[in-house]
Amino acid sequence: MRSSRDWEAPSAGARFAAWAGIAFLHVPVAIIVLYAFTTEDRSYDFPPPGLTLRWFALAFERSDIWAAMRLSIGVASLATAAALVLGTLAAFALARSRIRGKNALTLLFVLPIALPGIITGIALLAAMKLVGVEPSFWTIVAGHATFCMVIVYNNVVARLRRLPQSWIEASMDLGADSWQTFRRIVLPQVATALLAGGMLAFALSFDEIIVTIFTSGHQQTLPIWFFNELFRPRDRPITNVVAVLVIAVTLVPILLAYYLTRPATERD
Repeated sequence: MRSSRDWEAPSAGARFAAWAGIAFLHVPVAIIVLYAFTTEDRSYDFPPPGLTLRWFALAFERSDIWAAMRLSIGVASLATAAALVLGTLAAFALARSRIRGKNALTLLFVLPIALPGIITGIALLAAMKLVGVEPSFWTIVAGHATFCMVIVYNNVVARLRRLPQSWIEASMDLGADSWQTFRRIVLPQVATALLAGGMLAFALSFDEIIVTIFTSGHQQTLPIWFFNELFRPRDRPITNVVAVLVIAVTLVPILLAYYLTRPATERD
C-alpha cells in the first residue's frame, strides 16, 4: 500500500511542466538583465561579446530617466494611498453586509481589474473629455487608483471573511466600544492584508502603461519612456539598464505581498 506521501509526490512530467513554465516566464527577464551589461550597443549577439558597467553610468546621467522615475513613483504612491482608503472602506462595507444587490455591487467594484486595460483607458478618456478635464498628473493617479483599489479590496475582504464574528461580539460583550474593537481586534487582523494590498498596488501602478497612455497627456511615466525608447536602437542597452532598475523596484513589494498573504503556518 502506498503512503500518503507517495500520493502527494508530483510525477516527473508534472515537475518538468512546472520548470518549463518557470523558464518560459523568467528566461526573457534573465536575458534583459544579461544584456544590460553587454558591450554591444545595437544587437543581441549570444554570447555577449563582452561585459561592461558603462551603460549603468550613462543611464544614471540621463535626466529624462530620473524625471520619468520620479513621476512614476509619485503616481504610484498617491494611487496606492487612495486605493488603501477607498478599497478598505468598500471591503468593510461589503464584507458582511446584507444589503440588496450586494453581488451586483461587488461585481461592479471589481470590474476594472477584469476589463482589458485598453477598455478602461478609453472609458476614462471619454469620461474626462465629457466633463472637460484635461489629462494631467492627477488624471494618471485617478486612472491607476481604479485598479489599485480593487487589489486592496480583494486582500482586505478576504481577510475580513476569515475573521470570526464571535471575536467582535466577545469584544463588545466585554465592554469595548466600536473604536476599541476596531483598534484591538479588527485592525491587527487586517494589517498584513492592507500592507500586502498596498505593496502590490504600488508595484502594479509603477509599471502600468495602457491606462497611462490614455490618461497622461504630455506626462511621461517610466513605462511610457520605455515605449518611446523602443524606436531608438542605439539606446537599447540603456533601456535594459532601466528595465533592471524597474525589476528591482517592483520585485521587492511583490515578494513581500506574497509572503504576507500566505497563512501564518506557511510563513513560519
